[in-house]
Amino acid sequence: MFFNSEFNFDDFNNVTTTSDMKKDMKMDNQNCDLEGVMCPQVCECPRERCCTRDIHHCVEHIVPINTKIINHHIYHHVYKPVYTCTEENVCSQDCSCM
Repeated sequence: MFFNSEFNFDDFNNVTTTSDMKKDMKMDNQNCDLEGVMCPQVCECPRERCCTRDIHHCVEHIVPINTKIINHHIYHHVYKPVYTCTEENVCSQDCSCM
């Protein structure tokens, strides 16, 4: 878009194009050269641009963990012999002497 350097943007709504001005405009398919004339702006339909974002959230989960201890008692029987000794004395008489 080409602008006249002396164009006052405050007077934008007051710009009119007469038939003489239209004759002075040189237009082709590629470019619109304006010789000292400012055309009013063209308001186009709004476009929507969609951007997707990934937002990560850290959520803490409390998981109670209980430790249960089971004591298993195993008895091993060990036999230790204890030796004793007894003694017996027997007295006998010789009966021939009588």
